[in-house]
Amino acid sequence: MSERFFLYDEKDTTVTRFVSFAGEHSRYDLALLQTDRYYGKSVVLNLQGNTYAIIGRDDLEEPGYIEYAFNMGEEEAAELKEFLYEVI
Repeated sequence: MSERFFLYDEKDTTVTRFVSFAGEHSRYDLALLQTDRYYGKSVVLNLQGNTYAIIGRDDLEEPGYIEYAFNMGEEEAAELKEFLYEVI
């Protein structure tokens, strides 16, 4: 077996927030991880959909990004985006 080549192997302290809320179109169960690792962006995990994305304010303004990243319809993504604007 060949030797494993690591690009990096680091530990980091994060702040994790677990949020669950019901919108008009869906229920959202999220974990938001804040770390210095991604230039001020947060790792957002959709616990029900098994999807995640690294998101900053610039990503929220990118048309279609939330729909694509979380595999959601336009209405669901709008609800999620509204929440994320408040916390990111």
